Amino acid sequence: MGVGKNAGWFLGAVLFATVLMAQAKPVDPGQDLTAVIALQGKPCGQVVTFTKLGDNDYLARCSSGDTYRVYVNEKGRVIVEKK
Repeated sequence: MGVGKNAGWFLGAVLFATVLMAQAKPVDPGQDLTAVIALQGKPCGQVVTFTKLGDNDYLARCSSGDTYRVYVNEKGRVIVEKK
């Protein structure tokens, strides 16, 4: 039984360290924008460049040639508008 308790503690420590390491990684807005656009069902491929227009407001240019404004509206909903 003692081994199980130690194994649980070890697993908890590994999980905690993993969370800390994940938080230390820099955020790539281009990857996040690519995912958001894809989840909205818009053609994009991959975001190749983006411009930050404001807090939670971006203009994203895609490898498909499409350009989208991706922002959070006043109701907290993510909006993807083709430009």
